[in-house]
Formats: sequence, structure tokens, C-alpha cells
Amino acid sequence: MKILVTDGNNRAALAITRSLGRAGYKVIVGAQNLPCLASVSRFCTKSFSYSIDTSNPEVFIEQLKKIIQEERPSVLLPVTEISTLIVMLHKEQLEHNCSIPFSSYKAVNRAASKYEIVKLAQKLGIPTPKTLFFEKKSDRFLLNRFKKTDFPIVIKPSRSRIANVDGWRATGVQYARDARALKKIVDNKPDYTYPLLLQERIHGNGVGVFVCFNHGNLIAAFSHRRIREKPLSGGVSVLRESIAVDRRLKAYSEKLLSELGWHGVAMVEFKQDSLKDDYKLMEINGRFWGSLQLAIDAGVNFPLMATRIAVKEEVAPITNYKIGIQTRWLMGDLDSLLKRIFANDKNLNLPDKFPGRLKYLLSFLKFWGKRMNYEVLKLDDIKPWLFEVTRWIKRK
Repeated sequence: MKILVTDGNNRAALAITRSLGRAGYKVIVGAQNLPCLASVSRFCTKSFSYSIDTSNPEVFIEQLKKIIQEERPSVLLPVTEISTLIVMLHKEQLEHNCSIPFSSYKAVNRAASKYEIVKLAQKLGIPTPKTLFFEKKSDRFLLNRFKKTDFPIVIKPSRSRIANVDGWRATGVQYARDARALKKIVDNKPDYTYPLLLQERIHGNGVGVFVCFNHGNLIAAFSHRRIREKPLSGGVSVLRESIAVDRRLKAYSEKLLSELGWHGVAMVEFKQDSLKDDYKLMEINGRFWGSLQLAIDAGVNFPLMATRIAVKEEVAPITNYKIGIQTRWLMGDLDSLLKRIFANDKNLNLPDKFPGRLKYLLSFLKFWGKRMNYEVLKLDDIKPWLFEVTRWIKRK
């Protein structure tokens, strides 16, 4: 059976390729540029290139339709937010020849909006950070509501990726230490980034709940905590560990996704509020996520479950997995180390009680352990790691 995977330069695409290749499937990898991380894997059967133009997404769809007609894959697995949204918008055109185990475009698009998800969570009684919804730049007068004790304030655009006339724009989180910095950040935000979420900063570990739904029925739940991240202030996990699923977080996740009518995989992200011994919802990734390899290493194979659901095979619920398994993205971890050593603490927006340079370095140097796995570096499939290291050196 053939499986078509997009976004081959993404680490989740590599995890999917390896997972399904090891399970005996033929994996065809697509990417905007070749070679790419997943295409050099020994588990990649074939690769092809495509383009994604925000002003004309139909070009991407036509390229997918062509490769589907040529290769006849049974399942299509888009990986990143952009490709997933475009594929689901044109799902009816593509599903004539292969299955796509994702929710409707409406559900996926709604999940991608931090604005809508925080609003929904508040409606459902799910804890969120204190949030001021900043709808448009003319709402600037609302900034006067913040008191000195409210800072630092976290400024989040509604979406991580936003399409405008110039293409897909990546957005990012910013931090304001005082009212003056907050006004400056808001004034400099382009109009397309609105609405904004202005939130209290939550101090504590990031915790993710990974789930798989089969037409509304939860069949697997997995959880992890972030140990180190890139950027250091909070972002993509570069070292993470499997933990038992907290009952509250499982209930929150199931409640949210059921409200969206979910089907397929998702990751619901929370932060543990160390000051209040509680969890606050951050966002939903309604697609495959960056730390996917950890779940696979711990015994929950989300790509395989999604594939079997797509071809209507029976999928038994998963009720347990290995706790304490760690998976490390080495090159991302190295990037974070370099920032910790050479960058100014103030510019890094570090949370309270963040490890000093020496302590951080000593922690980084722990390369081995019974529970330690590496995300890209796999001895039985070494080419992706060599490809990544070569590319990393060229960038530096």
C-alpha cells in the first residue's frame, strides 16, 4: 500500500515516513525543494516536488492530483498547517482517489485560530490565561486596562501562519515588560496579524496531550512535557519526555475537540501554572506536530493509526505506553544552547528561575541514557541526520 506524505522537510514528515516505512508501507514524499529531510530516508520509496502559492493554491492541488493519478496512493497525509488547510479545503477533489484522515476544513481552520480556540475554551469552562482580545489597531485604548503588576504581557497573533497577498507569513509570540513596550509592539504589528491575544505570562512547563479520534471517538491519548525549547522563552520542544495523561487535561482536550467534531490526530497544548498548581490552555495543533517522534518512541504510533483509520481498518484503542521516555532534537537543542551561552538574558525573554549558562551547558552534555532517543539521528537510517547537519553548517 502506498502513502503520500507532504512537507518532507518537516521533522514530523520524517517521523511519519519512518513509522510507515517500518510498518511495510511504500511512502512517497513531497516537498517544495528536493532533496529534503524525509526524502533521503531509506524508508522513502519515491519523492516529488511541488509549489505552494498563497495567491493560487489550486496549483498545489493540481500537482497533488497529478501524483495521485500516477502513483495511486491509498492515503494522503498532509503535515504542516498550510498544506493541511489547503488540502482540506479541496478535500472533495482529492478523496476520489485516496483517503485523507482529517477533520473538515471548517474544523481544522477553526482549530488553527488561537483567537477562536481560547474563546471556545472560555465558553466550555476550560482554564486559559487571562486574555484581552485586541480585535484591531484602533482598539489601542484598551491597553490602558493593564496595570504595572500585569506585566510581562504575552502578545500572540491569532494564527501561526497567515496568508496575504505577499504569501504565507509566519508570525511569532512577543513579550512586553511594561506599558511602553506593549504600545510599541502593538503599533508596529501589521494589520494582517490581527486579532491579537494579549495574555498573562504563565510560568511553568509546557504539557501536550496528543490524541487520535475516529469520527468523534477517542481511541488514543498520550502526553508529554517539554524539558527544553527553541526559542528558550517557549516554542518548539527540543527535548521532551513522555508522562502519564492528566485526567483533567484529557477531559479538557476531549471536550474541546468533540465540540469541533474532530476526526484524526491533534495535539492540545497546555502550560502548567506553577503558581496556582493548575493548567492553562495554549492552543491546538489540528495536524501532525513537531514532537510526534516521542509518541512513536514511547509506543503510540499515531501515523499508523491515522493510516489504518483512513483505509477503514479496525484500530484498537491504546490505553498505555512507556512513561519517562525522552526524545531529543539534537540540532535544535544545539541552537538553543548557543543562544543561552552567547545571547543577552534580557533579550531572550527568559522565564523566572531559568537555568544559568553553566547549568544549562551541563544539562545539554548529557547525551546518553537508557530512556534517551534521538529524533532525527537514527543509526538504522542515518542519511536524514547527515543531511540536517550539512544544512545546519551551511546556514551557520
